[in-house]
Parts: sequence; C-alpha cells; structure tokens
Amino acid sequence: MSEDDPYESENDPYDLDSGPDPATFAAAEPEPPIEEADNPVYGVGIGPGSLEYLTPRGLRAIQEADVVVGFQTVVEFVADETDADLLTCGYADEAEALNEFAERVAAGERGTAVLMGDPNHSGYQFLGKVQQVVERPVKAIPGISSLQIAASRARTPMEDTRFVTLHKSGSLDADLDRLAEVVGERHLLVLPRPFDLMPGDIAEFLLDSGADESLEALVLERLTHDDEHITRTTLGELSESAGGSGPESTPYSDLSVLAVRAPIAEEERA
Repeated sequence: MSEDDPYESENDPYDLDSGPDPATFAAAEPEPPIEEADNPVYGVGIGPGSLEYLTPRGLRAIQEADVVVGFQTVVEFVADETDADLLTCGYADEAEALNEFAERVAAGERGTAVLMGDPNHSGYQFLGKVQQVVERPVKAIPGISSLQIAASRARTPMEDTRFVTLHKSGSLDADLDRLAEVVGERHLLVLPRPFDLMPGDIAEFLLDSGADESLEALVLERLTHDDEHITRTTLGELSESAGGSGPESTPYSDLSVLAVRAPIAEEERA
C-alpha cells in the first residue's frame, strides 16, 4: 500500500485516539435544511471506483467546485471530471490539505470533498474533519458503496443482514461483538480493516466465538473495477489466511468486503 492510499499504513500512521473522533462530530446533529444552507461545502461519495456508479448529483458538485479535496487515490478517480483545483493528501499531510481547503472556502470559493463509496459507510471520520475546519454547512451527497454492490453479488438482502465496518481507527471490540451476536442467524457484511483485520482474521474471530466453520463466506474484491474478483469459500477455509499485519500477509485486497451467509432452510427456498 502506498502512503497516499486513503487508509492506514506503516509508513503513514494515523492515531485517532490522539483526539476526539471526528465521526462523532459529524454525527452530532442533523444537517441544516437545504434552503438554509449558504454556499455549502459538499462531501461526495464517488462510488466504489467505476465512474458508472458516480451519481449525477455527485458529479455536478465535483464539476461546479472551485477546489476539491480528498485522499490522492480517491481524487484520482474524478480528476478528469472537473476543472477544479485538486488538493490531495494522505494521512501525513491531511491537516495541511484541509486547512488550505478551508482557507479557500472561507475566501468564497466553492468547495467539494470527495470520499470513496458512500460517506455514510466508513466516511464519517473524513466528513467530520472537513466539517471541523470549514465555517460553512457541510452537506453529504450519498454514493453507491461497495457494500451495496456486495449485497447484490452475495444476495444478502440488507433487511436480513448485519453490517459492520471495521474500516476505521480506534477500538473495534464492540463492532466485532455485534458480528458474533448474530453469525449464523443473520447474513453478515463486513468492511475489513487493512491489514490487521482482514477477511481471514474476521473468520478466525467468528470461529473462536462459536460460529460454524461450514458457513458460506464470500470475499468480494475491487468491486466494479475491471479486475473485480469474488472468492467463494467457507468460514473455516477462510480462517486459514488469518494472521499478520501487512499486505504480504493476506491473499486479499485492501478493497474487500466480506459476506458471511446465514443458512436458509429448504422450506424457505421453495
């Protein structure tokens, strides 16, 4: 993983525990009504990577912006779609990029922040950081997330599924416990955390929590990209790839979703 990747790496550390969780700040209160927002900043979910999944509303916010900010690997997906100035960053220079973005927005420029997928799925930490530095309303424009694509590929209806994102900093104990509570009873959709909680590690945890090793598991990688790949296996077989903390320690991409299917009774299939 390069240090400009939108996620943590050994060369580009980020310690959420050093301050308040910006995701909590972002979710502290509802957005202001649209009609009351004066020249808002937009937080756009650009989808899972293929521009075919970028919504027209999100594209318009990017095209109409004077300045766009985001992690370099995210901005690169939309760089050819706008004439805006692009402020890219990794975790190491994130604060610098956001401060410059805030200064330009304060001077009257139209600003848009871009996030992978949908801001409502693992994007609240960056959304909260944007909201903390700008003195304007921040309006989220939802996108199509890899989670939604995975639910379609794995045929796990959202109303019958427990979704947990581990793709964040800080303690994940409560999130993992939420998975263990219902494994085998409800479908699971999980966004792993590169690279210390990858699909194999999650499978190992679920087995240690009492899950049946024969449960069907799918690892869905790089969804909507040209090299999309889906591994169909069992929880027991998947756990064999557990362990390690770097990209060389797992056979799976950092752009992965884990689906664990709950058994469906034969009478329900009829």
